[in-house]
Amino acid sequence: MSELTTIARPYAKAAFDFSIEQQAQNKSAVEKWAEMLNFASQVVENKEMQGFLTGDLSASKVADTVISICGDQLDQYGQNLIRLMAENKRLTVLPAVFALFQHYVSEHQAIADVEVISAQPLSAEQQAKIAAAMEKKLARKVKLNCSVDNALIAGVIIRTDDFVIDGSSRGQLARLANELQL
Repeated sequence: MSELTTIARPYAKAAFDFSIEQQAQNKSAVEKWAEMLNFASQVVENKEMQGFLTGDLSASKVADTVISICGDQLDQYGQNLIRLMAENKRLTVLPAVFALFQHYVSEHQAIADVEVISAQPLSAEQQAKIAAAMEKKLARKVKLNCSVDNALIAGVIIRTDDFVIDGSSRGQLARLANELQL
């Protein structure tokens, strides 16, 4: 199974990244890609198709056949993916590509909880700036949980599952003391 995942990962990631780029012009691009990959993976999972895909036919013949079976379910970009995978003799891993694509979509749609501890209450504008910066850094939607800790003196501490950004005066003083070995 891990070999299938290794083979499928670059195709799934490329399809996901491309669908996210298209999302700027077409709000349903990710859903469209999910539908295309789902349909195409069901086609290649068919027992009769399995024998056809592993046969001695040329890559272009295999790709054309899969594309014709899928019909209007594939747009030009989906057809390009089928042709590329056929050239590389990877069409049999299309179900794994679809599964990984769904995983990337789930990760992308997930909301990251970000804890923001500040020395003073943050304004709505400051919260919006922090949220925008964290969404860009984490590549996902962010939910801020803000609190106040007067012991920080000034600045903020931002925590999420993956990392901590300590921009507080207390943290800066602690790092300075550590550097001076006090």
